[in-house]
Amino acid sequence: MWIIASLIFFGVLLLLVEILLVPGVGVAGIAGLLSMIASCWYAYDKFDSHTGRIVIIINIVLCIIFTIIVLRGKTWKRFALNDAVEGRVNEEGEAVKVGDCGKALTRLGPVGKAEFGETACEVHSEGEIIDAGTEITVTKVRNKEIFVKPIEK
Repeated sequence: MWIIASLIFFGVLLLLVEILLVPGVGVAGIAGLLSMIASCWYAYDKFDSHTGRIVIIINIVLCIIFTIIVLRGKTWKRFALNDAVEGRVNEEGEAVKVGDCGKALTRLGPVGKAEFGETACEVHSEGEIIDAGTEITVTKVRNKEIFVKPIEK
């Protein structure tokens, strides 16, 4: 009897691993189902058919209880990501206008950081790579994206 109980236990344990840790139809889920099926087969083979039917009923009841517990909303809320992204993209872009001059803080290849007065923001070069420290000017601002080119000296 302890073999049957351990097969059922490991079957349920592997199904839990499959659903909670490695989702998808994988090795753990298949092994869990095979373990539960093996418990039924072992009960029919080594004991009588009455014991086999009891083991089948135990497996079905455990699967139903397991499914109810897993499908409850509170179970999945523990695993859900509840953080909201509150970041903004280039809010400083509204303060920068076409024609403003500044300096590249990082290498723009083609995206990097630049400073215009007291405002530091992300900028895009117009195709060319611009080294850090190069004087730049804003050529266009589109959807808070700032496009720059180096100032010709």
